[in-house]
Amino acid sequence: MGKMGERKQIKRISAPKIWPIPRKEYKWTVKPRPGPHGTEESLPLLLLIRDILKYSYTTRETKHILSEGNVKVDGVVRTDYKFPVGLMDVVEISKVNQFYRILPIPRKGLKPIPIKKEEASYKLCQIKNKVSVKGGHLQITLHDGRNILFRIEDPKISPKEIVPYNTKDTLKISIPNQEILGHIPFKENNLAIVIDGKNMGLYGKIREIIPRFGPHASVVSLEAPDGTIFETALEYVFPIGQNEPEIQLEEKVLES
Repeated sequence: MGKMGERKQIKRISAPKIWPIPRKEYKWTVKPRPGPHGTEESLPLLLLIRDILKYSYTTRETKHILSEGNVKVDGVVRTDYKFPVGLMDVVEISKVNQFYRILPIPRKGLKPIPIKKEEASYKLCQIKNKVSVKGGHLQITLHDGRNILFRIEDPKISPKEIVPYNTKDTLKISIPNQEILGHIPFKENNLAIVIDGKNMGLYGKIREIIPRFGPHASVVSLEAPDGTIFETALEYVFPIGQNEPEIQLEEKVLES
């Protein structure tokens, strides 16, 4: 137990469902530290390096790999073995020149998908909030906790002209400097991946956005590459491209 009773570990059997780890092999596992992703939406670096990617066998070996600066998350060296990595994060293992993107996989939770070095220079981030800040400027908050500030120097100009992005749209940004490289609107006929729920990891073309009354009641109908039609909650839909996905997706992602 840490300060004020904070747990440093959690039982594997009760670990978040998105963690692709054996549940009964050991009793305890490490708990991710608070960071850009919540506990229920992320993996601690220790589990990623040791248990999933298997670059090490023990916690001590993993800490040594991290302490030497061999691991970057979104282009930034991370040395904390409890650092949380989550949806769309890019992980680089410098010593072996390997790159991965964290994606949702059907029935497996979050998983690191190998990608090419060129693709490791950017990530996709969904807009969670837009808010006016002091000075009349506009700030958007992305799904991974980062904020981007848009300065509006002329009050006569509509913020919409400077920031033509809406909540639930996706931005393609360079990492680590956060330059906006592209914009994927949340709209029909664009491609999206499901990030939670029973259809987690499936992707396809948005066919229809169906608004309904009540909290979290709206749904989205999608058409998978094989022609299958399925529905999911609106808040689980993450745009990933217009005509083609902007990111590498695992092969056989729709395999049943």
